[in-house]
Amino acid sequence: MSHSDLKQLLLIIERQLDWGNPSEWQSRDFEILNELILEKTKVSLSASTLRRIWGRVEYNHLPSGTTLDTLSRFAGFDNWRAFTKRNGSTLLIAEPPAAPVAKPSSAPRPWFKVVLFVAAVVISGMAGIFMKKADPPINKDKFTFYSHPVTRSIPNSVIFTYDARVSPTDSVFIQQSWDPQARSKVDKDKHQFTSIYFRPGVYHAKLVVNNQIVKEHRLIIPTDGWLALIGHEPVPVYLDKKEFMYPDRLQVAVPVITQKNIPLDPVAPYVEFFNIGNFKPVSLQNFSFSTLIKDDFEHGSSPCQAINVYLFTDGYPIIIPMSKKGCVSDISVLNGYDFSRGKTNDLSGFGADMSQWQKLGCKANGNKIEYYVNDKLVFTTPMPPYKANIVGMSFGFQGTGAVKEVRLKDGAQTTFQAF
Repeated sequence: MSHSDLKQLLLIIERQLDWGNPSEWQSRDFEILNELILEKTKVSLSASTLRRIWGRVEYNHLPSGTTLDTLSRFAGFDNWRAFTKRNGSTLLIAEPPAAPVAKPSSAPRPWFKVVLFVAAVVISGMAGIFMKKADPPINKDKFTFYSHPVTRSIPNSVIFTYDARVSPTDSVFIQQSWDPQARSKVDKDKHQFTSIYFRPGVYHAKLVVNNQIVKEHRLIIPTDGWLALIGHEPVPVYLDKKEFMYPDRLQVAVPVITQKNIPLDPVAPYVEFFNIGNFKPVSLQNFSFSTLIKDDFEHGSSPCQAINVYLFTDGYPIIIPMSKKGCVSDISVLNGYDFSRGKTNDLSGFGADMSQWQKLGCKANGNKIEYYVNDKLVFTTPMPPYKANIVGMSFGFQGTGAVKEVRLKDGAQTTFQAF
């Protein structure tokens, strides 16, 4: 295996994802990448494997053939062999060898013939594109698209109902979320399509015709009260309420995880608590939120005790992080519109002794969102440039953690509280 080939393959994937510098990717990014790869290739590459491949974890072994084939298929190639073959051809054309120091020859060099041939093919293709009759215009008003979940529990199937009979082509897709790779081709002459969701949240479903979004809507996958799950592929491990709900807190203990035959080493699993769709929506322009959290799991490859609190809105979420003081470079704040990353912002105020209870909060203040740790203002971001409502929340830990005294207010009125 050529290391340069692998680097080239990873670069192609990075450009397709357009997530920015991979050195700034967070643990959740690798979890999402795992989900995208599984959706497209039907093969699961764990988040820990992906972190090793991208050099985030020291690992001296080469990726297996299965891993290389899976990454190649995710990037759009048949397999690793097909990628390396095409990659070699691409490099030959893009980087022809330098001319030897010798008497000039009037005969064209072999690589120059290849370039001329490729140029002729490209010019011919471009001519075909310009001569091709333009696709007929699409009238978005003539399409319909809506959906409804069948239950309030997880997993949850969603029934999509659509009318795309006026589509000028058979290129009709339903995209289940923000991810353009999570598209399923549907019959334009039919009217229903179903999909199963294994995680709660707020999704943005889209009807896509000829690669153009003609209809879209918000889709809330709710929970029946509190839900706890342990990240696992292809399906998360769901916990009984007695395994994480206590009279005064939410908490998953280490024995609960190990009894599910889920290892804590070398990389601890991601554990999350969710509560979505169980309270009246709260305007983002008038909210305040607070909670007490802690993470006493600190060993192996989980030394940072990182926590992410999500406030789900009918737009994009607010993400509030905390971690051990020495790890704030790796955390990020999301204000529902833009990321503020620890690599380029001073997020030191979100660092604390996570083995002790810490008070975390945020609130709207005019056109800004203010973030507090132990009632001290530690960061400020602009309010997102659209109106939105908070419809749910989640708390995520790498390993184990605990939550209590959850409060969400709409102005002075308490809309939701727990423990």
